Amino acid sequence: MTVSERLAELGIELPSVVPPVAAYVPAKAHGDLVHTAGQLPFVSGALPATGKVGDGHGLVPASDAQTYARQCALNAIAAAAAAVGGADRLTGVLKVTGFVASVPEFTGQPGVINGASEFLGEVFGDAGKHARSAVGVPVLPLDSPVEVEVVFTFA
Repeated sequence: MTVSERLAELGIELPSVVPPVAAYVPAKAHGDLVHTAGQLPFVSGALPATGKVGDGHGLVPASDAQTYARQCALNAIAAAAAAVGGADRLTGVLKVTGFVASVPEFTGQPGVINGASEFLGEVFGDAGKHARSAVGVPVLPLDSPVEVEVVFTFA
């Protein structure tokens, strides 16, 4: 099953590539790999939430951040697809790096980034299994709670 067929089966439309917010390109192909820039969870041109992930008043709940990590992964697929001439040229996922803007006492970064990893598994099946890092950081661009970069394989 192709990536576009699988997305359609999941009822997901590939979004437009999010324009860069600084001096970089959304994705860059080299050899049989395509590296994405860090993808924020933009939906229709806006962040669904801002702030730090953690437990308590005024913080982004980890369950919401996990959903945002999923959106980051979808945006990464869109960026990679644009760089290589279409989603169906993507053949798998090699590496995911996830950043979670979180309060110092929050240690659930891996669970948050599972939103991206599990989504990539849904789309790519066994070819979506990947190496991964999930890192807590004090702040991300535009005060996003999460950011995800992905290295895909393509043919």
